[in-house]
Amino acid sequence: MLRRLSTDTINMILLIGIALLFIELFFFNSGLVFTLVFFSLLLYFGLKKYDSTFGKILFWIGVVVLFFTVLNMMAVKFLIIAAIVLFFVQYNKSKKEPEHVEPHIEAHNTTTEEPLVKVKPLFYGKFFGTQKTDEAPYQWRDINIHGGFGDRVIDLSNTVLPDDSVISIRHFIGNIKIYVPYEVEVTVLHSSVFGRATIFHNQHASLLNQTMTYRTENYDSTTPRVKIVTSVLSGDIEVKRI
Repeated sequence: MLRRLSTDTINMILLIGIALLFIELFFFNSGLVFTLVFFSLLLYFGLKKYDSTFGKILFWIGVVVLFFTVLNMMAVKFLIIAAIVLFFVQYNKSKKEPEHVEPHIEAHNTTTEEPLVKVKPLFYGKFFGTQKTDEAPYQWRDINIHGGFGDRVIDLSNTVLPDDSVISIRHFIGNIKIYVPYEVEVTVLHSSVFGRATIFHNQHASLLNQTMTYRTENYDSTTPRVKIVTSVLSGDIEVKRI
């Protein structure tokens, strides 16, 4: 039923929701930003120490408070109401205009379809928790993920890299560690709102809404090489040789 919704309709709803979110934060409830940041950090540190009783308490306090805080936001209420209204509109439309399914007989086609192989990614988008590559040897696949809370650890010494590889990570809160063999050339493009960075022997003790780019001397002319593109709201990045 919801498949009949156009992308423009969904985009318009999301844009209205984002606009309502900014209106609420800046004009009606400016203290909400502090609440969201504080309990997000509480949730993050609770997750880091989840093996202890204190960590579990921090984590679930953060989860419960964030859940009800987000649920009471004007933008979220709008999205829920919009989803309900669209559901009934589409349901009523489907009753008036039922979808007809007709058997499709394929005509003989002399052209050969290009074969495709579905590749299992190394990492999946994960909102909570730490992810790291296998300690045993593994087959390399380029990484392109979004993350929420937790650390990401990628060890390139346990795999065979092709001539050109890409690691792209967009993360909310957490640290990123990437271990690179000595024979691999590297370029790093990193942006951070809050955090620190250690790129080989270069250290940045404090990053405040900054973007940096580093590359090894022979990156343009030597393979194998890996391009690392990362962005975090709050967290450290470490790229080191191993």
